[in-house]
Amino acid sequence: MEQTLESKNPPMRRTKVRGFTIFLLIVLALFVFLEINFRFNVKVKGESMLPTFESGRRVVTCHAYWLVGAIKKDDIIVLKEENSQDYFIKRVYGLPGQKIPWSMAPRDWPLENGDYIVPEGRIFVIGDNLNHSDDSRKFGAFLQSNILGKVLIWR
Repeated sequence: MEQTLESKNPPMRRTKVRGFTIFLLIVLALFVFLEINFRFNVKVKGESMLPTFESGRRVVTCHAYWLVGAIKKDDIIVLKEENSQDYFIKRVYGLPGQKIPWSMAPRDWPLENGDYIVPEGRIFVIGDNLNHSDDSRKFGAFLQSNILGKVLIWR
């Protein structure tokens, strides 16, 4: 006399559970990837980037440069203020080793020294609204390690 054993879980239900678990793991992995590489909802404050950005506009940034390309001149970036959790948005004007004309050099740069050279490990940034922007002309070049990301899109 032979008895057949029946499974408590039908095979179809088990497949659905596995499929849903895989789907949840993919969603979780995507969420972690986006959270690590993108900073959503960065809000523009002030008028230093007019007319490109009005105060209150929101932007999305990415610091996964392997995904969006290295930072280059004229990119718009978000930098963290030193000794603070605040940030600001500026346009890249000079990369390490590049010459900055004396007319745009930091205000404490002596004219007799000629062109200002951006030091290694630093980046020279300016606001689009030059008359109302506190930037590298006032503070000098900023540490590249303070870059939070490259602005990708704004709305």
